[in-house]
Amino acid sequence: MEVTAYAGVRKQTKSIRLTTMQVTRASEYAMLGLLALARRPLDTVAMVDAIAQEEGVPATFLGKIFQSLAKVGILRSARGSGGGFALLRSPETITVLEVIEAVEGPIAFQRCLEPESDCTHKGGCALCGLFTEAQDRVKEVFARTTVAQLSQRHTSFADYQTLQSLSGPKHPHATSRSPKSPSRKLQLT
Repeated sequence: MEVTAYAGVRKQTKSIRLTTMQVTRASEYAMLGLLALARRPLDTVAMVDAIAQEEGVPATFLGKIFQSLAKVGILRSARGSGGGFALLRSPETITVLEVIEAVEGPIAFQRCLEPESDCTHKGGCALCGLFTEAQDRVKEVFARTTVAQLSQRHTSFADYQTLQSLSGPKHPHATSRSPKSPSRKLQLT
């Protein structure tokens, strides 16, 4: 049975619909861009447009994200013709947590866990303890997962399109999308 709430009205159907906590597109694109760079030799400078096309993400948005990652020492930028971005550190030393927090700031599951929270129940609420435990576990997974580990499991959007054209869609997220309209979700497994 699916239960969907719309402004206090509940609609029931035959399947169950789960609410998901999602990483933003900015973090997803940051990770996809870093995975593209991780496939290259460490000091190789790549243009944002090439990476965006390779991963099927918007180039302008990826460029802004990469600038943020350069400011925190994950990437280095090269100006001029042939300019772009390169990994500043080995993919083995860059964690998913570091990337997400560089793009979005500290992870907080609920407003009561934010550093400047105005939660009136702070300190005496059973939910705060539950949210803290869940947040800590997610952060632990993100902190122990590196770009290098993910790159071993990742197929670029461009490679996936080639495989799809040869054998038909088999990927669980297979859609016909262009680099201007991505619809990927980074999922925890």
